[in-house]
Amino acid sequence: MTAVSYQMSVPMSSGEIRVTDPQRGIEVENKHHRVAAFLETNQFDALLLRSPHNFAWFTTGGNCVRGMSHQGTASLFLTREARVVICSNVDSGQLFDRELYGLGFQLKERPWHQSRDVLVEDICRGRNVAGDSSFANTVNVSDQLIDLRNPLSDFEVQRLRDLGAQVAHAVEATCRHLQLGQTEEEIAGELAHRLLKHGIEPETLQVLADGQGHRYRHWSYGGDTVQRYAVVSAVGRRLGLSAGVTRTTSFGEPSRDVRQAHHLALMIEATAAHFSQSGWSLAETWPRVQRIFEKFNGEEEWQLASQGDVIGYHPCEVPITPNSSFKLKPDTAIWWHPSVGPAMVGDTILVNSHGFEVVTPSNEWPMIRVDVKGIPYLFPDILPRE
Repeated sequence: MTAVSYQMSVPMSSGEIRVTDPQRGIEVENKHHRVAAFLETNQFDALLLRSPHNFAWFTTGGNCVRGMSHQGTASLFLTREARVVICSNVDSGQLFDRELYGLGFQLKERPWHQSRDVLVEDICRGRNVAGDSSFANTVNVSDQLIDLRNPLSDFEVQRLRDLGAQVAHAVEATCRHLQLGQTEEEIAGELAHRLLKHGIEPETLQVLADGQGHRYRHWSYGGDTVQRYAVVSAVGRRLGLSAGVTRTTSFGEPSRDVRQAHHLALMIEATAAHFSQSGWSLAETWPRVQRIFEKFNGEEEWQLASQGDVIGYHPCEVPITPNSSFKLKPDTAIWWHPSVGPAMVGDTILVNSHGFEVVTPSNEWPMIRVDVKGIPYLFPDILPRE
């Protein structure tokens, strides 16, 4: 394989070339050491990463997605000694100037009119290659890569805190400013604007007007108008990492059914967060969550939609299911988003050695106390509007 070093030094038309954070370079080196150890242990010659989520993970925040397409423009080919980017001549300049500058990557470039698959197949030929897909006879090791991406490093944890605070602010500001009669689509547009202006890509947006979530648990948004209350939710991604948050606002006093459903959902969220304990498997956490559903006559509710996910460089690193064997470690992020009837609540937490930290904190938002095993927690209540 012939790979050439590629470091552009000419300023781009929109400004000077990005200066790489030295800590980011250290992060990439550390990840390369982990990949090298993985290759050695499993007797692979190389690791091929084609998913944009894995590209972002290994490069500690690099983006190889063009626009809002979610289609990756580059692959990574990693050996014990080298880290190579495979892309077209159209994308190489932007990637190396804006996303990978100073991080020690090499380039294997193809003409834009040639299929990327041809070049990747050529590089993999004759080698025992692991990958995040089954492409070109590579061995699919996607499940094992989850353990390489998790838990997060100290550097990534701080990035997640910054992201979580911004996503929470965007959702709460949208709730404060939405108006009676606005459509879900209009509200989603305002939320997307608040995220994008801070460099946050909307992974998912949900605006559920007047009990929409009771009918469709995975509703995004549509032309229905808000007449009484709205649930607003977002998962935002920046520098590869994702964080999710959900809030509810009501014009006038919410109905008894809505308030009861919201409070039950908060009890479930608080219980889920409390029992997201380091050293536990998700299968140990789940029965405590399910018991709250059952205790308050919500036996069927948890079966109507997913209630949470391990989150990180993928919005759903691991789905939280009753039988998941995934073990929690300090600095594992979880996006708990329980739903009950018309209500949905949600925050991103970070598991630590002594409990958990909410990384999507509320700002000037009504809070309600929820006790779990005698420990009081504060979680977001419904925001009243006139």
